[in-house]
Amino acid sequence: MIIQLKENASYKECDSLKEMLDSKSFRFTEVKTQLGKYLIALGGNEIDIRSIGNLRAVRDVHAVNDKQQLVSSKWKTSPTIIQLGNDVQIGHESFSLIAGPCSVEDKVQVEEMRNFLSDQQIDIMRGGVFKPRSSPYAFRGVGIEGLKYFSALCHEKNIKVITEVMEAEKIEAMYPYVDIFQVGARNSQNFNLLDALGKVDKPVLLKRGLSGTINELLYSAEYIFSGGNERIILCERGIRTFETSYRNTLDLNAVPVLREKTHLPVVVDPSHGTGKKEMIEPMTLASMMSGADGVMLEIHKNPEKAVSDGAQSLNFKQMETLNQKIKMTSEFLKDLNGKF
Repeated sequence: MIIQLKENASYKECDSLKEMLDSKSFRFTEVKTQLGKYLIALGGNEIDIRSIGNLRAVRDVHAVNDKQQLVSSKWKTSPTIIQLGNDVQIGHESFSLIAGPCSVEDKVQVEEMRNFLSDQQIDIMRGGVFKPRSSPYAFRGVGIEGLKYFSALCHEKNIKVITEVMEAEKIEAMYPYVDIFQVGARNSQNFNLLDALGKVDKPVLLKRGLSGTINELLYSAEYIFSGGNERIILCERGIRTFETSYRNTLDLNAVPVLREKTHLPVVVDPSHGTGKKEMIEPMTLASMMSGADGVMLEIHKNPEKAVSDGAQSLNFKQMETLNQKIKMTSEFLKDLNGKF
């Protein structure tokens, strides 16, 4: 059960509510986010929720049977929209395009990339400055100094920055330079990191784990939300299966399932989901048709010279062609939805 509290509820009014819940053997947890105050009440004896709704401290009350409470669509039926400022948003009736290199390499690369994205009217640039790599000998990122020029160059063109955070201890140093914190697949169940991001007043893009189930992804999102951060974006990036013809199995079944189960926006990462540049275009368009709110793509001016993930990176010309097809598909879907 989710109990939304009034912003101006007094301590005495809140105490009366807690006493009622305690008398009915409910376990409850207080959650305060950027957008509201809640009590999450679990267990307990059978109760008429109208008796709770009539209390002075209560704005609204919702009976939620899902294992995950706050991220469930059972109580918040309107989709969550993540506002990033400057009319940039992710979620509901807008298809977002996040693009950029796997790894930030140097200032020249970032400047060329942000100019290209600006010309293509792409508002969010991805780029890793701390890179979790399978091999300890692979390039592992330019670090916080690279993030500083990445952020400065992008913000000159009003382009938002998303980059991966790997440790809770790095959040404070990264905070001034990041518009969206990304949690990678390997950290999807790093609960200490998720707890820390729950205390951050910036959006978090949460990727599905390498072998993670949809429920496990939603539990991870619940960690962030219950910690105080409502601004969460879910990302399907492919899961590890027995198939060896491509890097991962891009599970587009997850998109409509997540859209049904949760109010959070859902984006797809066809680059990691396939690992092959020739598959990115069809899987991007398929992501749109499945109902995704956006895609995250890896691009590079010279993919063959990229320090990481060149095999799954589009070059500028390929990205330009795909962007045209994305715009055409968006118009088609708007027209189609208008007819039904």
